[in-house]
Amino acid sequence: MAACVAMATAACASVNPSPHGAAPEPLARAPRAVKVFRGDTGAPATWDELVEAASKTEVVFVGENHGHPLGLASAAALFDDVVARAPKAALSMEFLERDEQTRVDDFLRDVSDLATFERRTGRTSGNYPPGHRAMVESAKKNLRAVHAANAPRQYVRIASKQGYEPLTKLTPEQQRLFVVPRELIGGRYRTDFDRVMTPADRDPNAADERERLDHVFRSQQVWDWTMADSLNTALKRGESPVVHVVGRFHSDFNGGTPQALALLRPGTRYQLVSFVDTWGDALAEADKHRGDFVIYVGPSPTQE
Repeated sequence: MAACVAMATAACASVNPSPHGAAPEPLARAPRAVKVFRGDTGAPATWDELVEAASKTEVVFVGENHGHPLGLASAAALFDDVVARAPKAALSMEFLERDEQTRVDDFLRDVSDLATFERRTGRTSGNYPPGHRAMVESAKKNLRAVHAANAPRQYVRIASKQGYEPLTKLTPEQQRLFVVPRELIGGRYRTDFDRVMTPADRDPNAADERERLDHVFRSQQVWDWTMADSLNTALKRGESPVVHVVGRFHSDFNGGTPQALALLRPGTRYQLVSFVDTWGDALAEADKHRGDFVIYVGPSPTQE
């Protein structure tokens, strides 16, 4: 289940697509044959260098474009290769919510079969694409944990409509399923969020628009902080690296989720890997510092 407010879908998917790009190449390209660049210098990187860096850190943020065939196949290949090198690697997913954790564990431990797992968690072809399925199956095969990392939507809606205070009055069992942000992440993350979320026909500085943006951002931050807390819990259990698959707006340019993790667990070592839906033989200026590694996977078929 993609963690996006209904009106904020763009904030989790293909945000700020690079304007450059060579002619589209076949989406059938091998998942490990994608173009990888270092986000700081723009220098090309090999797939092995990417895997080596990911294997030696504590958290790998895999910033994806939801439903992108090659991007998700490449992300699944990265997870497979990290698992092969790191005996304590685990998987964490934005698209599974905390109240689904026992259903995930039942599938991993053969208490339930695939059909039961998909039915109980509402998995469909739309919210459980082949790349996600491949990662979960790989974790199951290799006896690795899969963390349902996100906050259930009913609590996120409360944050948007009523603010955080009502969440603090819920029972301990309910509060176990989400995290109320300690503070709101600002800087570029909030600026980009407001820009993406403001329709072209609205004034972003108008009072009513500012209020609307504040409401939606409260929801976004419940997701960020809950996912960060889930990663912190996994690290406390000795799992490392934890590969967290998330819509790339949450992680690009050191976005809201990595910043929340840094506040919850100062000093955490993490790598940002951004799968960008364009082609290019060199790193575009707009993609510099988007991640530690930036990977071009071409437009989604729906964009071509």
